[in-house]
Amino acid sequence: MRAVVQRVTSGSVDVAGERVATIERGLVVLVGIGADDRPEDGERLAAKIAGLRVFDDDRGKLSRSVIDVDGAVLAVPNFTLYGDIRDGRRPDLTKAAPPDKGQRLYDAFCGALRGNGVRVESGRFGALMRVTIEADGPVTIVASTDGWAEADLGRG
Repeated sequence: MRAVVQRVTSGSVDVAGERVATIERGLVVLVGIGADDRPEDGERLAAKIAGLRVFDDDRGKLSRSVIDVDGAVLAVPNFTLYGDIRDGRRPDLTKAAPPDKGQRLYDAFCGALRGNGVRVESGRFGALMRVTIEADGPVTIVASTDGWAEADLGRG
């Protein structure tokens, strides 16, 4: 599972001219599901993101999480995070999960974020979305469960 995590002052998703999700202060998380991903990957990634200290404290130090600042997460499904561009100029997307598995694990990831105490808004899986991000900082983190050791699963 791969994620691009962007600290934002606001974010929204529109589908066919309709606003389907919006947040104020928080994180926009672009989420890619890989063909080999498992539910445990989403649980671990959700716990990491929920506790990710990317918000400033009173001294300007990055020491507060989205939960600490009463923020929210806008999760946006994005299979192109598994695009491989090593050969040619067209991304090879064969390592992305098939749609049924991708949706199931994306929904489980969003559920795991909620289970960690995060307010979550969600893009629409499989839709052509217009994503608006008002970056704050910008602070951007790229996270991937690819290669996380089996023994590490379950540790936040």
